[in-house]
Amino acid sequence: MNLIFDPPIPVKIQKMKERVRWMHPSFVQRGIDQTSLVIGDRQQDNPEFSFMVIGDSGTKSHSPHHPQRKVAELMLPHREDCSFVLHTGDVIYVVGSQEYYSTNFIEPYREFLVGGDNPKAISYDRMVFNQPFLPVLGNHDYYDVPLMYRLFTGTTSSLRRLLGYKDTEIGWHGSYQGNTYARAFMDYTAAMSSEELERHLDRHYTAKTDKGRCLRYEPGQFTRLPNRYYTFRYGGIDFFALDSNTFNTPSPLPATQEGEIYRRELQKRRHDIDREELQILKIWDGLNPDKPTEAEQLDELSAKLDQINEIKIDIEKQLASEKIPAIDFEQLEWLRSRLIESWNTSEVRGRAIFFHHPPYVTEATKWHQAQTLAVRHRLRWVFEQVAENLGSLIKERPIVDLILNGHAHCLEHLCTTDTGFADSHINCIISGGSGHRPRYQRREGTELMETFAEIPGKPSRKVADSMLFVGRYDENFQNRLPYSCVRIDVLDGRPPKFIVRPLITERLGEVWYNSEPKPFVI
Repeated sequence: MNLIFDPPIPVKIQKMKERVRWMHPSFVQRGIDQTSLVIGDRQQDNPEFSFMVIGDSGTKSHSPHHPQRKVAELMLPHREDCSFVLHTGDVIYVVGSQEYYSTNFIEPYREFLVGGDNPKAISYDRMVFNQPFLPVLGNHDYYDVPLMYRLFTGTTSSLRRLLGYKDTEIGWHGSYQGNTYARAFMDYTAAMSSEELERHLDRHYTAKTDKGRCLRYEPGQFTRLPNRYYTFRYGGIDFFALDSNTFNTPSPLPATQEGEIYRRELQKRRHDIDREELQILKIWDGLNPDKPTEAEQLDELSAKLDQINEIKIDIEKQLASEKIPAIDFEQLEWLRSRLIESWNTSEVRGRAIFFHHPPYVTEATKWHQAQTLAVRHRLRWVFEQVAENLGSLIKERPIVDLILNGHAHCLEHLCTTDTGFADSHINCIISGGSGHRPRYQRREGTELMETFAEIPGKPSRKVADSMLFVGRYDENFQNRLPYSCVRIDVLDGRPPKFIVRPLITERLGEVWYNSEPKPFVI
C-alpha cells in the first residue's frame, strides 16, 4: 500500500470549485470575477516596487535547527521595503495536513501574521496577514493518506514508528484533496449560509477591474484568495498565479514496442525504489532523534523518503496515463484569454506568472520528471496561441517577462533559448529552497536539451541555460546546506527591469552563515 497518494485531477478541480462556490448565482448577479483580486494597500499604482519569493518551505528539521525559520529571519529586514510575498507552493509537508500548520507555517512566519506575537493562538483557518502573502498550491498541498493506512497506524504504535509517520510529518490526516490549503488561504464561502454569503460579498468584493467586481485583499483585515488560480495587477505588472497540479498529467505512453519497453523499465524502477524505501525505513527505526548526529541522519533520510514518494507518484502517473489525459483546459484557456487581454491593455507594461512545477530546471530530481515536462508542453501550448493572436504586437518581447516556480529544492535562474516556440527567451526563477532539505544539480550540466521526435533531422536541441544554481554542491560536503529566497526589485520603464537579489542562509556543521550574492538584472 502506498504511503501517500495524489487525488485525480477532476477531483481536485471539482472540490476546489465547491469550496469557493464557483459561478454561484450570488457571484454572477453581482458581476464578480472570481479569479481576480486587488491589493488594497494604496501603493499598487507605484511603478517601482519590490516583492519576495519563497517556496517548498513547509517542514521542520528533526535537529534543533529550523531552516524555514532561518529563511524567515532573512526576509524580515526586507519586509518594510517589499509590497508582498509570493509562495511557489508546498506550504506544508508531507501531505498538507492541518496538524503541521502551527509548527511549519504559523510559527516560522509569525511576524507576517496579525497576532503573531502569540502564534500558538492562531488557528490555521483564521490567519490574517499584515502584509500580502500570496501562495499557490504545491503537490504536497494536495497529497492525502489512504484511509486504511490511517486506521491501521492509529492503533499500532510500533508500525507508526517504523513508517516514521510522526517524524516525517505525515500525521493522522492528509490534505483532504487540498481542503486544508483552501481553509487556510482561500475565501471558503462554501461554509456560509445564503444570508452570510450575501453580506460577505457586499463587504469584501468591492474592488473593480476591467472584468467587473472582484475581491479586495486588505492587509491586516481580510487576506483571502478568491480561487486556486488568480490574477492581480501591481505597478503596471500583471501577475498570474496558477495551479499547475491540474495540468501536469504526463502524455500517454505510445502503443508501440518502444512504449512497451519503457513501461517495463518504469515497472522495474518502481520495484527497485520500493526495496530502497524498505532499507531506509529499517535504518530509520534504529536512530534516535535526540542525538544530534542521528537527528542529522534522520533529516537526510526524511528527504530521501520524500523524494521516493515523488518518484513513485510520477511513475504511477505515467503508467496510468490514458489516451486522453486529464488536463485542466478551463484554467489554461483562462490564462490564454487573460494574457491576450493583458497585452491589449495600455497601462500594463509587463507580465509575470508563478506556479509550482518548473517547466525548466536542472535540479537532479526534477529535470527528468514527466510532470515537469508536461507542464512545459501545456504552457508552451498556451503561449503559442497567445503569440498567434497577438501577431506583431509582441515584437521582440517574450510572452511573459518572468516565470517563478518552486518544486525543485534549490534557487535557480534559467533562461530559455530560441526554443522554436513562443516560450523563447524567458527568464525563469526557481525559489524552492526555503525550508526543505536542498538538493543537487544534475551531473549532465547547465544546458537543457529537449527531444523533438516530430522534427526530421533535428530531433534534439538546446532549450534553456542555467545561469545560477544554489543547492547542494558536492557529495563530499554533506553538511553544507544552503537555504534561500529571493527579493525582486521592479524598476519603472517599458519593458520593466527586474533586479533579483538572492538571499541565502547556509548551515555548515552547526553554524549558520547568511549571505547576499551579487544581484543580477533581467
